Amino acid sequence: MNFASFRFVAAILFILSFSAAQAQPLSVYTNMQNQVMVWDKGMLRKIDYLPPVEIKTGRTVIPYLDNSRSFKVYYGGGVRTLNSGFTNEFKVSDNLAIFLNARTLHVFDKGDIKQLTTYCTQYFIGDSIVLFFDGIRSEYKAYYGGEIYAIENFLAGNPLEVVKVADNLAAYDNYANQFKIFYQGNIISQEDYAVNSFEVGRNTVGYVDINRQFKIFHNNETYVAEDFPPIEYKVGDNVAAYVSNDGYFKVFYGDSVRSIGFFTPEFRVTDNMVAFRDPSGYLKVFYKGAIYTLEPYYPEKFVMQYNSIAYVNRAGMLRLFTEGETYDVTNAETEAWELTYDVLKYQIGRNMFRINYKGVEY
Repeated sequence: MNFASFRFVAAILFILSFSAAQAQPLSVYTNMQNQVMVWDKGMLRKIDYLPPVEIKTGRTVIPYLDNSRSFKVYYGGGVRTLNSGFTNEFKVSDNLAIFLNARTLHVFDKGDIKQLTTYCTQYFIGDSIVLFFDGIRSEYKAYYGGEIYAIENFLAGNPLEVVKVADNLAAYDNYANQFKIFYQGNIISQEDYAVNSFEVGRNTVGYVDINRQFKIFHNNETYVAEDFPPIEYKVGDNVAAYVSNDGYFKVFYGDSVRSIGFFTPEFRVTDNMVAFRDPSGYLKVFYKGAIYTLEPYYPEKFVMQYNSIAYVNRAGMLRLFTEGETYDVTNAETEAWELTYDVLKYQIGRNMFRINYKGVEY
């Protein structure tokens, strides 16, 4: 193979791997014939003929209890029955589904099923991490990347009081009042003392330490963002927003702090986005380093997920902001609409369901 051919093949492999990593999220609904329909990669698939008892939507997996309480998962274009009538509880994240059969905790990860413990009393789930208490060995453990890691021995007689799990990390004050972070398979002793408060997101932890400094842990680096605790702060995926002690609204992104202005806004942080009301009352969004103006007012209701925001504006238009672009979806009267990850599902009339993904209708 000559050098030009090698470069071409390498480019194709890169594009394919990038496309796999950016796979379209899923959506699911039950139609008027009581059939369960899944939208996957632009196609509708019928996965069941009766409404489920309970169903939850992840980015790549849809777990559900069917009409007979059999526990099933839709993954990779097909449905698998995992058990019949044994599952009493389940949760889903981007890529993982966890389920309890009595007290036995299992994880479904990219088609594989792994038993985590036969006696679980507490658990938390993120995109690629499960933190759980193993009652057999009396210790906290983490499932990450197909492996199980020991986190904390159960010494104090009570569960950890404050544990927060984001997409790919967990943070907690342990029994010795030390603040620790589990990140990429490693336990990081972040502070020798318990912190006053903390919030978590993908790759990111914001916290106020014992000296009342506001710090941000991001990608294995720790930054002192402020010498005094903020009035308010929230953390998302690779982003944190806060109102500083002296009244400035700021956003941490890309390893640096950006001052938005001297005002105290109403604001929300979800996944990759910061939505806020500016001093003029406009709805604005900070998304991956840029600020977008969505409306000249601040809607009472809007839904944020992943890279998208959906809402009905004052003109009755269902709008979708996704990955920096804004789309007018429909001005027809909708029976209901729902945003899951970046997929907007809406219903017109009794039996017409539509999907909008990045401005394309299905």
